[in-house]
Amino acid sequence: MTAIAVTIAGSDSGGGAGIQADLKTFSALGVYGASVIAALTAQNTRGVTGIHDVPPEFVRAQIDAVFSDLAVDAVKIGMLSLPDTIRAVADGLAAHKVETIVLDPVMVAQSGDVLLREEAIAVLRADLIPMALVITPNLPEAARLLDCEEAATEDEMRDQGERLLGLGPKAVLMKGGHGTGAESVDLLVTGEGVTRLAAPRIATENTHGTGCTLSSAIAAGLARGLTLEHAVEGAKAYLTDALKAADRISIGHGHGPVHHFHAVWGARTGVQP
Repeated sequence: MTAIAVTIAGSDSGGGAGIQADLKTFSALGVYGASVIAALTAQNTRGVTGIHDVPPEFVRAQIDAVFSDLAVDAVKIGMLSLPDTIRAVADGLAAHKVETIVLDPVMVAQSGDVLLREEAIAVLRADLIPMALVITPNLPEAARLLDCEEAATEDEMRDQGERLLGLGPKAVLMKGGHGTGAESVDLLVTGEGVTRLAAPRIATENTHGTGCTLSSAIAAGLARGLTLEHAVEGAKAYLTDALKAADRISIGHGHGPVHHFHAVWGARTGVQP
């Protein structure tokens, strides 16, 4: 059977994050990608200049169309800016009995632009987070979900991850990309314990779409039948390699994207990677 993953998120017109990054990641990792577009953004590597929300009823219509036909193995959820959109997604996934959900609580773009409205955070906590197999907040997102200060140490990351488990997901991946030090350390927190995942911190300005890419890579691994821990390990390795190769492509004049096809361009097409 063909592994299929669905991304439910916002569109990035610049192609580096959101739906576009998710579909590139699925394809790079050998998974067929489908999509439910929850919002349109006017966006490039320099920032977000506009957001146009898709009506919640049409978001639900997309969910019904996809899940009534495709045998979906995993779902990645990204940018959902409106409370009613979050409810529509939660209701739609519940109606189709979807269980393998990777939720990236996207709140702020790499440029600093706010993507999740304040009134939507409570709905995200109550309606969608409890449905997730794993949520993947970075340090600022975890702090906003918990109404506390950002974690500054691994012990604080562990504590916040355990507190986020109390909201109902089966696992929490605390992402340390916003931290400091020679290593970028993520913590996978579950009811059974904590798994530490470390990789060298890559010196590059081209980090647009890193969170989208990591969460969609996790969904791709789950769609292929990997355990959650192995899916997370594989996703972190893929993102690290995509960051290492990010400076080999030149996209825009701001924070460019990671290189999603670092293992393919050049190797199979003859195109300079």
